[in-house]
Amino acid sequence: MSRKGNIIYHISVAAISILMEIAALGMLKYNGVIQNNWLSKGIHGLMAGVCGQTESIKDYFSLKKENERLVRENYELAQQVRRYRYAMNTDFSADTTVSSEIGCYRYIPANILKMYSNSQHNYLIINKGSEDGVVIHSGIITPNGVVGVVDAVSRHYSYAIAFTNSNMVVSARLGTDGAVGTLRWDGLGSKGAILSEIPHHIAFEKGDTVYTSGYSAVFPADIPLGITGEKRLVNGSSYEIKVELFEDFSRIRHVAVVSNTDEKEIEELEQR
Repeated sequence: MSRKGNIIYHISVAAISILMEIAALGMLKYNGVIQNNWLSKGIHGLMAGVCGQTESIKDYFSLKKENERLVRENYELAQQVRRYRYAMNTDFSADTTVSSEIGCYRYIPANILKMYSNSQHNYLIINKGSEDGVVIHSGIITPNGVVGVVDAVSRHYSYAIAFTNSNMVVSARLGTDGAVGTLRWDGLGSKGAILSEIPHHIAFEKGDTVYTSGYSAVFPADIPLGITGEKRLVNGSSYEIKVELFEDFSRIRHVAVVSNTDEKEIEELEQR
């Protein structure tokens, strides 16, 4: 090869090398853009996930406050319903004061701290005691029924016999104006009870509502307890009726303590 041809060859090789370098740099730049896009998308996705988890955590912790607010609202609503029922049977010319005392009953909101439900003698402990106004023989209720009766009180806590206790009996009525009998836990599930001592001539239907009678000094009248089910004739004179309770004792937490402010006067009258 001549000297001129050799120069042309080397120039051609150099030109090809330069073009390849330029192409490689262009490809690297293009790939860098793609990689940057992938990295950017990955970072944005991670940030979105973190933000989502942060919001979920915030929602979780705010949920407790929201539940407490709803409990307070439900309690106040229940109080208003009780006041309304009381007012419907009260002389409006009388000077009545709206407070936590409705008629001869005083209501105190409380939470269940412990509920023992593994035997026939179940009990519960609530977070209100004598300093909150709780006294022995106070009832414990919810809008869905009777929960128990206070049996012992300390300064800040109270011990109560649960309705799901074989020794607990509640005076109950079929409907708002029907026959009165005794209601007790059936000893089986958390929502079953037996209404007994209902005279056999009393007519009622399956699915009728059972209420507290108001005949005891512990619970006010007309607290809904459950609905009637199958019946059984006992000794040919009275019925035993299965009742499905409204309250689910496996899930209960928020309650109200109710005490009869006239209980001592009633007891003194009975002892005369």
